[in-house]
Amino acid sequence: MKETEKKPVFNSLLTQYLHFGLPVDQIDEKTDFTIHNLQDIHLDLPFKSPVYRANFFSFVFVKEAYGKYTTDDLIFNTIPGTIYFTNPGHYKSHEWEQLSEVCLITLSESFLKENVHPDVFEEFPFLLAETVLPRVLSPESFSEFEQLYLQIRKEYFGSSPYRNRMIGNLFVVLLLKIKEYFWKDYNPIYEGNRSSQIVKSFKQTLEKHYRDLSTGKVIQAFRVQEYADAQNLHPNYLSNVVKSKTGKAIGTWIAEKTIAEAKSLLQHSAISIKEMAFLLGFSEYAHFSNYFKKHTGLSPVSYRKEQHRV
Repeated sequence: MKETEKKPVFNSLLTQYLHFGLPVDQIDEKTDFTIHNLQDIHLDLPFKSPVYRANFFSFVFVKEAYGKYTTDDLIFNTIPGTIYFTNPGHYKSHEWEQLSEVCLITLSESFLKENVHPDVFEEFPFLLAETVLPRVLSPESFSEFEQLYLQIRKEYFGSSPYRNRMIGNLFVVLLLKIKEYFWKDYNPIYEGNRSSQIVKSFKQTLEKHYRDLSTGKVIQAFRVQEYADAQNLHPNYLSNVVKSKTGKAIGTWIAEKTIAEAKSLLQHSAISIKEMAFLLGFSEYAHFSNYFKKHTGLSPVSYRKEQHRV
């Protein structure tokens, strides 16, 4: 891709909105979760965003609006009753012709694992799918989701010290409803070309390996070579495919997974940080501590204390 063709990459909705010059007063900078009504953001219609990459999950509930969105090379219409979600790493864009009532929820993988469930992708595998088609529900069915996201919105803008926990539990119900309505017998409905298959397999291997690390089933973190061996690929080829399809280097995927698992262990387990460092593939505690602080701004000890205050 030529330099002039590079698309902006956003790690949070806040950075995305700031880049697009959109209002950010409804976004809490202290959490990797957002929920708000798009009609409060897009005051001038029609609105069409440029193409960008978002490294977070988005869930969109269209009660009354018309437009369309793209994911990589796929284009979908949005009409009243539409529900869809997109996961990290894809080229995206969206546009709105009419916009009366639409709810947008965004969240990071870390938020999912810390506040929903450490093994969230095992129970909800559709979250790792390359692309999942949107669904259009009847008003009666849509209202079930509306009740849930309105309750989540109430807690998000509340001041309870248990806010994130309550949001996490409500989001579990929301995911179960999605699973019940759309993906009871889940099969990937878009596998794409060979590159998409490679990326999908890499994501699944990454998730399983770090789950095995955190439970002690394996004792050494994979390098790029091991991820390539799992698909009988050259490591350089795997790296090129992952980078071209997702916009993130394979090392970045591994680093983000390491931090997400570390945060989950710090919050949900009582094991020592030294033992945790070993589980996550670090030979020395100091290396793990420096690595964690580099990516989060906090030491593992400080992060654990902060999480256990509530």
